[in-house]
Parts: sequence; structure tokens; C-alpha cells
Amino acid sequence: MAVVESFAPIVGRGARALIVGSMPGVRSLEAGQYYAHPQNAFWPILGTVCGFDPALPYAERTRRLRSCGLALWDVLQQCDRDGSLDSAIIADSVRVNDFAALLRRHKGIEAVLCNGGMAFEKFERLVRPGLMAAGMRLQVVKMPSTSPANAAMSRPRKLAIWRRELSALGF
Repeated sequence: MAVVESFAPIVGRGARALIVGSMPGVRSLEAGQYYAHPQNAFWPILGTVCGFDPALPYAERTRRLRSCGLALWDVLQQCDRDGSLDSAIIADSVRVNDFAALLRRHKGIEAVLCNGGMAFEKFERLVRPGLMAAGMRLQVVKMPSTSPANAAMSRPRKLAIWRRELSALGF
């Protein structure tokens, strides 16, 4: 079993919403980049919604994401997992990221968009209760996973839902 660790958050001063995944997959970990798998729809979807070319270099894509008021992180800071699938995460091995500290530094974040069911479930169960106890109230939205493993939903349908939800949040 491999111990895997997530990346630092990508967040700018004007962040208003935080997109969270569960844990980067193998391709992303190898590349040191969020959503590096070529079949992952994350960058094409966010590029369309935010008006940038998803083929831009990674540093430029993350800059454009920040300039749109979006931040990016993962629910889990560390876990044991073989491969990339969320279903392979060993439940009792998870450590969550420190969302309270991030939200204290970035007070403009009012919504969390969970990229997929596992991110939503882990955020709701492991993160949100602590935030609520600290008086931090956020809108939390379960989004369709952009992962190629979510093959039951077409990319155009994923885009439509991401566009609708981000528009409802003022993006």
C-alpha cells in the first residue's frame, strides 16, 4: 500500500469559492499538478467556464483559475491508496487538510464545490462538522466528478452542470 500526499492549495487573495477533490491520482502526483490525467475533464471544463485555453501551461492555468476567484485543494492531506481510484483509499488511513486555517486566511471563500462523490462525502463527514463548530458556514455543492472514471456522464453534461452551479455562485 502506498502512502500518498496531496498538494498545497492553489488560492489567491480574491478567492470566493474553493473546488476540492479527494486526493490527486497517480498521473497528477507524478506531474506535481492538479488534474494532470489527459482524460480528466477538469481543465477543459474550467477553461470553458472561466474563459481560458485549457492547453495553456499549468502555471498559467492556475493563475487564470485564481484570477476567476476560484481556489483549488483536496479534502485529504494524506492517505494509503494503491492506484488512483477513490475506492482504493483505505478509510482509516485518511488525514484531512486544515480547512479552518485556510478559511481564516481567505475569508472571502463562501462556497465549496466538491469534485465528485468521494470528495463530497469526505468533506461532509470529516471537515464540515469542525468548520461548523468553529462558526464557519459555507455552501457546499456536490459536483459531478471530472475524472475519466466517471464515464457514466458525458463531458457536455458535466460542463453544463459545472457551468450552471458556478453561474449560480456568481462566476
